[in-house]
Amino acid sequence: MAKAYEFLWQKPVPAFMQEGAVFEIYEEESSVLEPNCIFKVDEFGFFLTWKSEGKEGQVLECSMVNSIRYGTIPKDPKILSALEASGKAEHDLDGRIFCVCSDADLVNISFTYLVADSAETAKHWVEGLRAIIHNFRANNVCPMTCLKKHWMRLSFLTNVNGKIPVRSITRTFASGKTEKVIFQVLKELGLPSGKNDEIEPTIFTFDKFYALTQKICPRTDIEELFKKLNGDKSDYLTVDQLVSFLNENQRDPRLNEILFPFYDAKRAMQILETYEPEEELRKKASMSCDGFCSYLMSDENAPVFLDRLDLYQEMDQPLSHYFISSSHNTYLTGRQFGGKSSVEMYRQVLLSGCRFVSVCLEKIILALYRLLRYRLRKA
Repeated sequence: MAKAYEFLWQKPVPAFMQEGAVFEIYEEESSVLEPNCIFKVDEFGFFLTWKSEGKEGQVLECSMVNSIRYGTIPKDPKILSALEASGKAEHDLDGRIFCVCSDADLVNISFTYLVADSAETAKHWVEGLRAIIHNFRANNVCPMTCLKKHWMRLSFLTNVNGKIPVRSITRTFASGKTEKVIFQVLKELGLPSGKNDEIEPTIFTFDKFYALTQKICPRTDIEELFKKLNGDKSDYLTVDQLVSFLNENQRDPRLNEILFPFYDAKRAMQILETYEPEEELRKKASMSCDGFCSYLMSDENAPVFLDRLDLYQEMDQPLSHYFISSSHNTYLTGRQFGGKSSVEMYRQVLLSGCRFVSVCLEKIILALYRLLRYRLRKA
């Protein structure tokens, strides 16, 4: 946008959630309890992470969490005995268990249960997690923030030694490049590059990760555009060239000139000073290809108006004036004929925004009919 706009997509994450707490964790489908897990939320509210001694780090993306619920006492005797062994007797569990419900879709749902050291701790975490999930704006962040998010995920997925396996990095990029190329780039960046090597999270900085992505997946399209704009005569763009690009290529000509004014040299300098990494070029009022790429991958170059992502339409009209998201055969988890039913589907559909659900009363009516016939016979 010609006017500077700050995209406030981040929800504040309380300090106690960033510092983490110790929980016992188990999955609904598993009979294994993972004791003494350090459970945290990162400063941006992207991930829920946990790790226990001698185990690999686990990561759950907040955007996949659809609800935080209080849990009941587990029925599995193995989980109960494991909790008792860790000093949490069955009669003391009331109010201390909560569940993180997550899914990739509405059917394949996972339930991760956390057991806190007290009911008060559980209450704080339930309230804190409910406040940061369903962050719609975080799903519309710029490509640069998405890269940072992916780097954070790799940094959290540590092995039992608390280090990042090189194999995790090769799996990230192996779709289009052979492992040998990735090993070579890691070596050029001064990082461990052996197949079975491990990287200390402290040295695997975002700058290293970004350099890695640029070498393995170079943005040749941006490089070609950059050369076209400067006539392939230099290694930088001048302010005039940048202004011309912003007005002629980036700005929608249908926009109102008063509400959405044209870019000028002053605005172009603000962009240049924000995204140009080299100080010498900033002093010369010039932008390198790296700075140009950073700008194009930023929130300022978003394809939509970011200030309109929140609810901004009038919601006071009669109900018949709106389209309502509706559902048919809501209770089914599969095919209409032969598919299984689940009460959980109603919760998932309502959480996804649906406001009209289908309830099958056939079996209920049949049961009432049989009960009525039985009582009439008795009478």
